[in-house]
Amino acid sequence: MKVVICGAGITGLALAQRLAVLGWEVVVLEKARGPRTQGYMIDFFGAGYDAAEAMGLLPRLRELGYVLEEARFVDADGRRRARLGFARFARTVGGRLISIMRPDLESALRESLPAEVDLRFATSPTHVDNRADGVRVTLTGGEVLTADLLVGADGIHSTVRSTVFGEERKFLRHLGFHTAAWTFRDPDVRARVGDRFCLTDSVDRQLGLYGLRDGRVAAFAVHRTDLPLPADARAALRAEYGSLGWVAPDVLAQCPPADEVYYDHVAQIEMPAWHRDRVVLAGDACAAVSLLAGQGASLGIAGAYLLAEELHRHGIAGLENYERRWRPVMADKQHTARKGARWFLPRSSAQLRLRRAILALTRLPGVDRVVGRSLAGKPAAVVEPAWH
Repeated sequence: MKVVICGAGITGLALAQRLAVLGWEVVVLEKARGPRTQGYMIDFFGAGYDAAEAMGLLPRLRELGYVLEEARFVDADGRRRARLGFARFARTVGGRLISIMRPDLESALRESLPAEVDLRFATSPTHVDNRADGVRVTLTGGEVLTADLLVGADGIHSTVRSTVFGEERKFLRHLGFHTAAWTFRDPDVRARVGDRFCLTDSVDRQLGLYGLRDGRVAAFAVHRTDLPLPADARAALRAEYGSLGWVAPDVLAQCPPADEVYYDHVAQIEMPAWHRDRVVLAGDACAAVSLLAGQGASLGIAGAYLLAEELHRHGIAGLENYERRWRPVMADKQHTARKGARWFLPRSSAQLRLRRAILALTRLPGVDRVVGRSLAGKPAAVVEPAWH
């Protein structure tokens, strides 16, 4: 069986690795010219952690991961106002937690690809001929690939979804936030952040910082807005976050040009069906949970693992099982994300004070487990004994 996977992000690479190991002929298309370098630090746990273990990825992920002391919320003068200890949270998930930069996770997945996988950058589909017995994919440059299956794992702004299922506006649910991420070098900021995840204790906007082992600092930002995406991301970030205080002015001064910053809506994808004939969607392309859910990478790998197993067991008929098993999991995560938006980014000083109080309670025995389980959400078991 031959599969064309559109998207060399976390979901696409995980699916490519698993299907190749299971004997499929795999071609991966990626419109970017090379591996992405910008992205968030993620807390990787849950079903994706289980899948990564089954795929033999954990030793490399642990090498690339970080041990963070705490998530620390600081005011405009840099004073700690609240904290959440990572060790306590890790215990609630049985210690099965790795903090890792998204580009490093993608790198580990690329390294794990069997040599037979055909990975092509700067290439994307321009036309899809989807039939009951196969699919023909026309690429930029005119080449035509024939395959048994086309998988759209090309993210929330999926080209495959738009081509086969309809325009984006039919499925995109904006959640009222914009988000951004970039990395920079500043020894003073790096020293002040230390081995913590530092966030501004602020209303309607938040700047978060991680210190990286090579001396860089990873920054992410999120703020409430219903406006369209700005023409100049760097200018928009400086205008929105410039008055936060603490190290915010230094962080914004190091923000790279707009075309080097990740900047997008915080949104979800909701669709009535994820597959049609010989085309199927995976990851954010069919069911983005948004950063509010906090498990996008884990869910991407877990969903890819499940899709590969169902295809291996049942062939194309496995697409029905994949959607039947995975759709309820993603719907639950999306609902949880929407419900928790006000705690992720408080709307008022009163909500900010309440969040501080809740985080203070996590130091009490038992309360930390309750908070940890609420952050982790319901478990989603997808890993079964591997089929070979």
